[in-house]
Amino acid sequence: MENKNNKLDILRHSTSHILASAVLDMFPEAKFGIGPTVEGGFYYDFDLPRTLIPEDLPILEEKIRAIIKQNLAFEKKQIDVKKAQELFKKAKQPYKVELIKDLVKEEKATLRQAQGKKVTIYKTGNFVDLCRGPHIDSTGEIKSDAFKLLKIAGAYWRGSEKNKMLQRIYGTAFENKKDLEAYLKKLEEAEKRDHRKLGKDLDLFSLPELAGGGLPVWHPKGAVVRQTIEDFWKKEHQAKDYKLVYSPHIGNINIWKKSGHWDFYRENLYSPIKIDTEEYLLKPMNCPFHIFVYQSQTRSYKDLPLRYAELGTVYRYERSGVLHGLTRVRGFTQDDAHIFCTPEQLSEELVRIIEFAVKMLKVFGFSDYDIFLSTRPEKFIGNEKIWDKATKALKYALDKTGLKYQIDPGEGVFYGPKIDIKIKDALDRAWQCTTIQVDFNLPERFDVSYIDEKGKKQQPIMIHRALLGSLERFIGVLIEHYAGAFPVWLAPEQVWILPIGSRHKEYALKVAEALKQQNIRVVVKNENETIGKKIRDGELQKIPYLLVVGDKEISAESVAVRERGKGDLGPIKLDKFIEKIIDEIKIKK
Repeated sequence: MENKNNKLDILRHSTSHILASAVLDMFPEAKFGIGPTVEGGFYYDFDLPRTLIPEDLPILEEKIRAIIKQNLAFEKKQIDVKKAQELFKKAKQPYKVELIKDLVKEEKATLRQAQGKKVTIYKTGNFVDLCRGPHIDSTGEIKSDAFKLLKIAGAYWRGSEKNKMLQRIYGTAFENKKDLEAYLKKLEEAEKRDHRKLGKDLDLFSLPELAGGGLPVWHPKGAVVRQTIEDFWKKEHQAKDYKLVYSPHIGNINIWKKSGHWDFYRENLYSPIKIDTEEYLLKPMNCPFHIFVYQSQTRSYKDLPLRYAELGTVYRYERSGVLHGLTRVRGFTQDDAHIFCTPEQLSEELVRIIEFAVKMLKVFGFSDYDIFLSTRPEKFIGNEKIWDKATKALKYALDKTGLKYQIDPGEGVFYGPKIDIKIKDALDRAWQCTTIQVDFNLPERFDVSYIDEKGKKQQPIMIHRALLGSLERFIGVLIEHYAGAFPVWLAPEQVWILPIGSRHKEYALKVAEALKQQNIRVVVKNENETIGKKIRDGELQKIPYLLVVGDKEISAESVAVRERGKGDLGPIKLDKFIEKIIDEIKIKK
């Protein structure tokens, strides 16, 4: 309990045990999965004799309050593995027995060899759980008005579709009622901003079941948002001397065997496809193809650094239980780039990338973020000396930019350490976007080289980087950050023109044509509806500008402007309005 976050995690995990105890009271034949803490709360998985309904949650909450009132102790015991198995077998808790068996497997021992091994259990009233802890001392430490059960969901045991579907109860707990109420209010706002709901309401994208899980389909309005981002991205990269490339969606399996992805990343790859006598994979990474571009000719030190960039679509296996709208998909487009440079150029290139990333995120409205330097994981390729060199280079670049960062031990990728930038949205939620990775290993595996000033063959350093990350995920985050009300430059429809009556249609079309000449995205609403309804529809669709035109506007060559969030601005000369919106688009307002 060294800091507040740890203390809160312990409180929440203890509450998950009390939830399980309440479920046991309600369903004596209940079988228990796991009950960890997650961001913002906790959950517990149950195998129950009937399906839970929302009305069960307040009943369970009352049972939890009764347990809190009893002030029961959390009793910790360490017992022998074999005794633990017997205990949970007798209690008819097969999931706990399976977890114990797995603990033994991790030790690479048989049950007989592991006889002296101990496991930790916690007892609270009649409920006994297999758990490392730690926990609070007693149930009375939880405030009866500072916890809440949030929702019921389905979850496969161990996250695998091959296993039984369990029932998951999500909840949260805080140290006081005030913090709980603030969190619940935040959840309510998050629900309103849910990109899946807004994606449907604003007609941006869909996820048809027949298309397959985690494979979004972009509708015309969503495609405009995406194209606007892509066009801006390409322009910015070309201005910074990146060369755009394209690579195929599949590749020979030997590519990823050589890169190491097949050995270190196989659980995230799709099964091979047989073409003629060869096996191919759906592309999980763009990097080997960028290496092939580099290797297409002999490179000199004078050519470096070489920067290749691609909006490359990749495919990675995600279990159906973790798919989530645009933010967790199976096919996504990375704003990917790879830089090949000499050792002397590495630090300068890393500084350039970090500064570029910060600039790009700021344009999209993200100026608050956390930065992490992720170090060598347990499974890695290459040697420790190379890893230390790469880590020092990343640290130097961060120090040079003056940005604050934290060390994230063991979270690097298998081929190199990395910098991660997690942006904070309007609700202060963190999202992983930018990643920058130094790689000495792929150049060695693929025998990548350049000729130095002495005419000798040398190995370049390769930097992997994505600034926005996955475009799908980034757009999902943007939708929630702006609650669907995109800034003018990103809005799929920037202006609606609302003629008051049919006789004003001709002028509305004339206004629309003047706006289109300036590449402004405009729609004329000619429906036979009242002006009030057209305005309400425009507000629901979060259109930045609604221009009402009638007799007065025709005679004055003006438009009556309604600006999103500000309301009626009154009449403005058409040429002045065009200047205003062009300026806003130019400065990415």
